[in-house]
Amino acid sequence: MNYVTIAPPAHLKSFVRYFWALEYTLAPGEQNYVYRSIADGCAEIVFHVKGLFDDLLDTSVQKGWRSGMHFQSSRYTRFITSEDFVIFGAYLYPYAVPLLFNFSAQEGSNLSVELDGFLSASDAKRLEEQIVLADNHAKRAEILSHYLSARLTTVQRKDESIIASIQQVIHSNQPHTVSRLANQANLSMRQFDRKFKHYAGFSPKFYAKISRLHDALERYSGHQTLTQIAVDCGYYDQSHFIHDVKAFTGYHPKAYFSGKAEGTQFREW
Repeated sequence: MNYVTIAPPAHLKSFVRYFWALEYTLAPGEQNYVYRSIADGCAEIVFHVKGLFDDLLDTSVQKGWRSGMHFQSSRYTRFITSEDFVIFGAYLYPYAVPLLFNFSAQEGSNLSVELDGFLSASDAKRLEEQIVLADNHAKRAEILSHYLSARLTTVQRKDESIIASIQQVIHSNQPHTVSRLANQANLSMRQFDRKFKHYAGFSPKFYAKISRLHDALERYSGHQTLTQIAVDCGYYDQSHFIHDVKAFTGYHPKAYFSGKAEGTQFREW
């Protein structure tokens, strides 16, 4: 399995966290590959350059798309393919959705939408063709950067204090109280909660829980105990840590951090 990330150009860094690509060739005798995405506070534009994944639902399988948008999610999702695959995507801050695409992040939460259901049909077709036919991932990043840059020219920056709060929750790696974030934004708790949901998709408290899980994933290297990870990430006790990991990944922490869980093969543990 090959996983790479590509930094966005400087003028897009406040909207795009990074571009990424994942490639895999099925081993001889391997009939399929199952990928599990976990709860995530960020959105992704995704292109299946080679191979297609179907959605594994509780009681059925739903045909997947070639290109689309995965919005921020509060739960894990499973996908399956019986083909070798190459996937390219852009990992976006959640507020990029309302600012670049004029679509409330809250309305998109937990949705996965085909690209031509989110962009104009002509834009979706042209962008998909350009990404799929590009020679390499660097070129794909360049193409998608150009498209997002064009949309950036129409952005009216407002509610900067909310955007700063979202970035703080994602990047500071420290527990945050909603009251303190609201005070920093100079807003009442009700105003802050409403605006935060519009730009991040979830309430500040719930969004912080998802971000704390991702902080734990970034901190884990295989050398620390899970108890130490829980303490470092601000969990009150081991039971809260276990509850959140199971809710957001579908696995007990010991199973998920073993490196053998679905969708963890690309992580460097």
